[in-house]
Amino acid sequence: MPPKPPSPPSRRSFLAGSAALTAALFLPKHLKAADFPTATVNTTGLAVTDTEVTVGILHSVTGTMAISETGSVQAEKLAIAQINAQGGVLGRQIKFIQEDGASDWPTFAEKARKLLVNDKVASVMGCWTSASRKAVLPVFEQHNGMLYYPTFYEGLEESPNVIYTGQEATQQILAGLDWVTQTKGAKSFYLLGSDYIWPRTSNKIARKHIEKLGLEVVGEEYYPLGHTQFNSVINKIKLRKPDVIYAIVVGGSNVAFYKQLQAAGIDLTREAPLLLTISVTEDEILGIGGENIAGAYACMKYFQSLDNANNAAFVQAFKEMWGQDIVIGDVTQAAYLGPWLWKAAVERAGSFDIDRIREASPGIEMDTAPEGYVKVHENHHLWSKTRVGRAMPDGQYEVVFETAELVEPDPFPEGYQ
Repeated sequence: MPPKPPSPPSRRSFLAGSAALTAALFLPKHLKAADFPTATVNTTGLAVTDTEVTVGILHSVTGTMAISETGSVQAEKLAIAQINAQGGVLGRQIKFIQEDGASDWPTFAEKARKLLVNDKVASVMGCWTSASRKAVLPVFEQHNGMLYYPTFYEGLEESPNVIYTGQEATQQILAGLDWVTQTKGAKSFYLLGSDYIWPRTSNKIARKHIEKLGLEVVGEEYYPLGHTQFNSVINKIKLRKPDVIYAIVVGGSNVAFYKQLQAAGIDLTREAPLLLTISVTEDEILGIGGENIAGAYACMKYFQSLDNANNAAFVQAFKEMWGQDIVIGDVTQAAYLGPWLWKAAVERAGSFDIDRIREASPGIEMDTAPEGYVKVHENHHLWSKTRVGRAMPDGQYEVVFETAELVEPDPFPEGYQ
């Protein structure tokens, strides 16, 4: 279960954090519910009353994915608390119903159906793996729900019922490979991943890009979620001597993998081989141990160490709620954006109706996001920057690269489908 805060945060601290983290296109604060009659703003029978609106939170807080998804739950609860402290959405306080996907894809689909059909929630913040997203997608499209999905993923998808607040392949996979080849002169790669749709599809895209660059893939391996024995593949890596280990190991398996790399004598600080991951955030490092992954690189859009005023306020508020020892990773930050972007869409539309929210979402801007300025594209993905960080012994990433401009999302890049 998500760790409880040492003591409940005060209303004052939420208000302070909220004031620094308001989306650019929100309507004025303190909107009154009386100005937005329920019969007008809720024409489809959602869980909206004159005083409250109910949303869903759907993540794994048990099973192998809990190490990654707990931070998303914490971030979404923080955002909801801050929004409520500001007066809520259209003058209504947000209630949430939390369900546990339990790291099991059929369970995700079952819980999504419950939230939409039985609980009639106005939106859902949820999922982490692409397998869980693919499992719930038909449910959201059949029952016309709206999912705010926070994880970097393989792309090749665009649904009218999903807002993708993480990055897709062109913003992460292709950009990261370009960086490591141009900056580090990498020529050979060993692709490694967990055995489900996201790592396999991501590595398929990575292989195509590597080969387009005239470079070589010297190995490719996949292991089940929860797998803990990596010594065999580590021996293969040592034998084939790639310039880069391209690692997309997910969830709790990361703890075993990086500890076994270290035990096998592969010192990532020497960069021989260099390790580039698109799956290990600060959340996973908390379990891995900073000393076991120091020197590895990650390509993402957010790191807790980002030096800007928006992020400082966010980190402070997060720690006030969840404890001073907590860490914040890329997906956690993207999950935090979900409730704020939903609020912005509702207030722009003047309605909780899903069709109205869908129409209102493209073009919404958030210039006070912890990662910096983001904007919702017509394809329901976010314009955002690409960054590369180097893992430090203290469990944080040092940012070593970021794009000068926002990268336009392109979930269907030509030649990679």
